[in-house]
Amino acid sequence: MAAALHGAGAGVVVAGRDPARGAQAVVAIGGGRFVACDTTRRDQLDALVDDVVRAEGSIDVLVNAAGVNSATPFLEITDDELEAVTTTNALGVARSCQAFGRYFVERAQAEGVGASIINVGSEAARRPLSRVFTYSMAKAAVHNLTKNLAREWGPLGIRCNLLVPGFFPAEQNRAILDEGRVAAIVARTPMGRLGEPDDLHGALLLLAGDAGRFITATELVVDGGFDATSL
Repeated sequence: MAAALHGAGAGVVVAGRDPARGAQAVVAIGGGRFVACDTTRRDQLDALVDDVVRAEGSIDVLVNAAGVNSATPFLEITDDELEAVTTTNALGVARSCQAFGRYFVERAQAEGVGASIINVGSEAARRPLSRVFTYSMAKAAVHNLTKNLAREWGPLGIRCNLLVPGFFPAEQNRAILDEGRVAAIVARTPMGRLGEPDDLHGALLLLAGDAGRFITATELVVDGGFDATSL
């Protein structure tokens, strides 16, 4: 997603907890810069906003994509796991929306300039999926929060949408997407495959740019048709 935004001409700031991986991401997308930030920490998010405004001049698009997952059976989920998954997937997004939203709202009120917030949602928030209980609960909160913020900030021209990937192999779900699960998913997907990273590019750019200027409170699903099928 960072590569898509960079390729479209946006100045990109990648934020995350791991400087080494952040540096690799900047090289991979061919530009931009990395700023260390733990999205579960309010003070670090506030510092990130200040850093980006100071260095770039303004912020127009926020993509909240931080996430962790777990396949622990429901009755075995510990308090530590509940808190870790919920804090990153739900509370971290809420805090990020507060930190950046404060800047967006103040700018909109002073200058009449809008913005786009894109929260990465999940199929698991829209329908029950096995083996991802805490993740599903947290992502459902993100879906609800996004629509509430769209209602709240729409009059200011601040759009809030959900980009909802289907099944994309990634580090956070590698342990969950075993061979049998992948086969079941592909069998339920009309396009007959898992998602690839650049499958998200078109939807992301639509939500980020002027082409999507009248789109808010929307769940834009990119899943090869999985959501439309049933047994």
